[in-house]
Amino acid sequence: MNVADWAVWPGTPYPLGATWDGEGVNFALFSEHAEKVELCLFEPGQPLENTRIPMRWQTDQVFHCYLPEARPGQLYGYRVYGPYDPAAGHRFNPHKLLLDPYAKSLIGNVRWSDSLFGYTVGEAEDDEVMDTRDSAAGMPRCEVVDTAFTWGDDRRPATPWHDTIIYELHVKGFTRLNEQVHPKLRGTYAGLATAPVIAYLKRLGVTAVELMPVHSFLDDRRLVDLGLKNYWGYNTASYFSPETRYSASGQINEFKTMVKTLHSAGIEVILDVVYNHTAEGNHLGPTLSFRGIDNSAYYRLLGDNRAHYMDYTGCGNTLNMQHPRVLQLIMDSLRYWVQEMHVDGFRFDLASALARELHEVDRLGAFFDIIHQDPILSQVKLIAEPWDLGEGGYQVGNFPVGWTEWNGRYRDSLRAYWKGQGEVLGDVAFRLTGSSDLYESSGRRPYASINFVTCHDGFTLADLVSYNDKHNQANGEDNRDGESHNLSWNCGVEGPSDDPKICALRARQQRNFLATLFFSQGIPMLLSGDERGRSQGGNNNAYCQDNEISWLNWALNEEQGHLLAFTQHVIQLRKTHPALRRRHFFQGRSAMGAPVKDLVWLKPDGLEMQDADWEQGYARSLGMLIAGDLFEEYDERGRRVQDNDLLLLMNSGDEPIAFRLPSEPARTRWEVLLDTHFPRGLRPDQRAFHTQEIYPLHERSLVLLCNVSRPVPRVNGV
Repeated sequence: MNVADWAVWPGTPYPLGATWDGEGVNFALFSEHAEKVELCLFEPGQPLENTRIPMRWQTDQVFHCYLPEARPGQLYGYRVYGPYDPAAGHRFNPHKLLLDPYAKSLIGNVRWSDSLFGYTVGEAEDDEVMDTRDSAAGMPRCEVVDTAFTWGDDRRPATPWHDTIIYELHVKGFTRLNEQVHPKLRGTYAGLATAPVIAYLKRLGVTAVELMPVHSFLDDRRLVDLGLKNYWGYNTASYFSPETRYSASGQINEFKTMVKTLHSAGIEVILDVVYNHTAEGNHLGPTLSFRGIDNSAYYRLLGDNRAHYMDYTGCGNTLNMQHPRVLQLIMDSLRYWVQEMHVDGFRFDLASALARELHEVDRLGAFFDIIHQDPILSQVKLIAEPWDLGEGGYQVGNFPVGWTEWNGRYRDSLRAYWKGQGEVLGDVAFRLTGSSDLYESSGRRPYASINFVTCHDGFTLADLVSYNDKHNQANGEDNRDGESHNLSWNCGVEGPSDDPKICALRARQQRNFLATLFFSQGIPMLLSGDERGRSQGGNNNAYCQDNEISWLNWALNEEQGHLLAFTQHVIQLRKTHPALRRRHFFQGRSAMGAPVKDLVWLKPDGLEMQDADWEQGYARSLGMLIAGDLFEEYDERGRRVQDNDLLLLMNSGDEPIAFRLPSEPARTRWEVLLDTHFPRGLRPDQRAFHTQEIYPLHERSLVLLCNVSRPVPRVNGV
């Protein structure tokens, strides 16, 4: 068809994107500096468009038109005309087919060739010379969609923050090897919604899944040339469309079905989102969308050389949060995923980059102001990765009220402690109690801290206790990539070992980390597979490993089965005891006329620690006595929350310790809830311990005891 075969009406400048209204489709594209825009319509399987429609109407820098005969399923893209002047920040090139920033679905994948670049590529590579080859044959197509879906009585679980347990997973890698899932559904949204997977998550006890990026993303050309892929997905091409490689059906409704099914099981869905940069990279990157639509509006450019980009992300570019249309794009995207896709929250990758108004990180940047006042987004779970690669980018503890943060201080402190380092007890005490040093002064709560020991980026838990050094040779960068400062300890041998003593120590260290994670105040985040000893063979940067290195192996040996049972046990203990998930920080003093403090730190002799004790470099042990009847906390109905007294004992040293139980509360009978020295965390004998009795605290182990001298009524228990 040619343009004469289509009825073309003016349409409207809002909403942006391609919108099916039941009668036709409205197309709207923002570009501040473009001189002309053409809407390109495609037939399925055709390398080039069969129709180009000039978008003759322009309102408030938005080009728009309405096609009354267009229908859902129509494939389209744009060509945008304007100056090609990189030194001035403009990189318009009508020879390049461009993706709609608001596309709800992308069909096909990028097929890399030099034609996808807006400048000449080759021996005489020069971004000042425009390339005139047509890129359409190698580009995905945008697809018009009908957003209708039967949500029925779907309701968000709305799990309170203090009750939340997050499970970070990769949609493909989580089910790719699960033989209980139908082969056609493995590695997909549909696979994540199957009964065996839902049952596993429920038995484990997590309340939310945090999905690694599911926005449509690209495999970098460099990786494709090496035979690798961008497995993690931090290379966004579209902020509205779900990644189709994770779809068994190719339909966006598959994602909605997954969300609805998880909600029915009481599990929230949190998305890991990448609004700090795009897949177009630096000035030598391809022209795929934003760069060709309006480069100087969408990206932060260097003031003294506008051909180059401000790069706070290490990925070549940074979105221009100073521009209102870029802010609108991000806010529209977030609201779309909440309102249309029903997700429950977001984890913002390199969130410090979003706060940069000029060069400094502005704690109250426009982005945070807008979200704070938004009636929709302010009510979902908001998690910041509180750092970027720019100057002053490490902002742990500095995000506004209403935000939680990945607490890198928690990770590093606990790794150093269980590695056996000295002079860390004071820092560990802050991490165990919700990091009040980071969050309390700004009026935030313990649940502002997302506690984690491992995440997708770095060693898995099994590798953390098996490798001193990274082993990333498979990534094709001569082991130069990935973090070198891991605070890991291989327990005496680098990599796999058949030594029973080393294997036992490694298993115990994994239990120590898991128990500490779930017994700390704040919100625990568990990396998928850590509960079953998943290893990446020492690769701590498996971003490009879309294979068995990264995929979860569902086969369990005996040791892994014990670890899984142990993890389920510690999660159940956290849910049973509200003392482990307080809504307010400890005060370290008595309250409400009670004779004891809400929190007491203990030495191995059973006496309270004094200031000088925290400075002892040789100290490796710590006791933490939590008073269960001093909460000053109430549930949603105003009922006082109570629990038993809990006693946490930790020893990261190489020698056992005779730990004397405290004299207060008097006449106390202590039941052992967990001892990580034993494979399942349970002592073979079930005897109780009493006030001032010696507890044999083994080397490199953790113990949790409960005061069972009197029954305590619980609210919000299991």
